[in-house]
Amino acid sequence: MNIPREKVDTAPTIAGVDVERLGEVAFEVATEAARHVRRRRPELFGHTGTAPGTGNDVAPSAVSTKSTPTDPVTLADTESEELIRGLLKRLRPDDAVLGEEEGGTVEVPSGVRWVIDPIDGTVNFLYGIPAYAVSVAAQVDGRSVAGAVVDVARDVVYTATLSGGAYEVRDGVRTRLRANPISRVDLALVATGFGYDVERRRAQGELMSRLLPRVRDLRRIGAAALDLCMVASGAVDAHIEHGLSPWDWAAGALIAAEAGAIVRTPPPDSRSAAGDATVAVAPGIADEFFALLDEIGALSPIS
Repeated sequence: MNIPREKVDTAPTIAGVDVERLGEVAFEVATEAARHVRRRRPELFGHTGTAPGTGNDVAPSAVSTKSTPTDPVTLADTESEELIRGLLKRLRPDDAVLGEEEGGTVEVPSGVRWVIDPIDGTVNFLYGIPAYAVSVAAQVDGRSVAGAVVDVARDVVYTATLSGGAYEVRDGVRTRLRANPISRVDLALVATGFGYDVERRRAQGELMSRLLPRVRDLRRIGAAALDLCMVASGAVDAHIEHGLSPWDWAAGALIAAEAGAIVRTPPPDSRSAAGDATVAVAPGIADEFFALLDEIGALSPIS
């Protein structure tokens, strides 16, 4: 599958790897997985939302939990990851893979590693809230160089390659993404998210209570990959969240950065438990926003 293009971009070769080709693979794999997820939701849950334990004729095997009772995983999550891994094995058989559901090596390998989230925003998917995504990124030596995030419900693809720009693909039309030209933090719309651990949620809530009076407003969408792409598209002006794992930010952070945002991510070998902050912010307010986050203690980890 070819990414719709207005022109052919010049993408770098890193460590002997064709970054543009990695971008094409990310686009193909993510869109194929998104088609599967889109089809499976009504098959598993019907056309209305449902939650674990509420019935609605949902098969018990369709939903289980992970870190806490409020941290679900669905059959579609595991199917999507299996599909992605199968496609990558065919297209890029020598590359490493790290996924949310089936894991992978914690250490960053030399060469290419694919970092995948088969459904980011599983709670939204479960309830039928149309804000969940498939995220696929290629990293070289721990640095994201290509990625695609598919907004499954809206059938919109966000894609980027290192030094190749960030784009939205909708109805076959490819549009360049730019972060908002905002210059005042007090007018910034800020996206955030919360973890599943009770103590972390309490700490995150306290931080947001300090941030909220200093910005236009907050939005909690429930899918970090989409939050980062919203910074890229200008739907929000900034994103701040603690405790993301690489599969949450690997593609979205690259897309935001290639759209001009100033981005800070955890180390590539980090995990949610470390509680590091992920930040993406429009460039015109970056210095002021980071200073504000530092003032309220939001740049420190919440472990």
